[in-house]
Amino acid sequence: MQTSIANHNVANYFKQYIDLAKSEEPINAMEIAHQHTNELMDLITEEQGDYSYAEEKWSIKELLVHLIDMERIFCNRALRIARNDKTDLPGYDHNDYISYSEANNRNLCDIIKEYNLVRKGTLALFNSFSETMLNREGTANNNKLTVLAIGFIIAGHETHHINVMEERYLN
Repeated sequence: MQTSIANHNVANYFKQYIDLAKSEEPINAMEIAHQHTNELMDLITEEQGDYSYAEEKWSIKELLVHLIDMERIFCNRALRIARNDKTDLPGYDHNDYISYSEANNRNLCDIIKEYNLVRKGTLALFNSFSETMLNREGTANNNKLTVLAIGFIIAGHETHHINVMEERYLN
């Protein structure tokens, strides 16, 4: 599997997440982020799952559901680009997704189980991609990206939110 994103044409918007990936290999970066998230979730009680550090900010449950939603969307993008779909894939409003998710009506343990299942599927998907597929380029919401970049984006996006959780929710 290709290990360097350096030669990939990726929109600047996504680079903030790619830079947070903690490995030079996307599968490993996702596994590292996954492990860190689960270690943190082991410390959080059901009651803390409803906590939000400020008004108008997501609760821990909503933040986790956001990670799940985003990962599913990015897996769809990765699959479509890997299969050479040239459609400019649509964007989405993550705030709308959260407002309709009803995450705070759910059990934190169930959300964590779902998160783990989604990641397991993501890893299986990325393990199925050949180097040719990983190098395919497409567009999402008018932003260029490659399948390989998506793997790093998933890991870096998760790292970003888990860093926020550690700094603002659990500090």
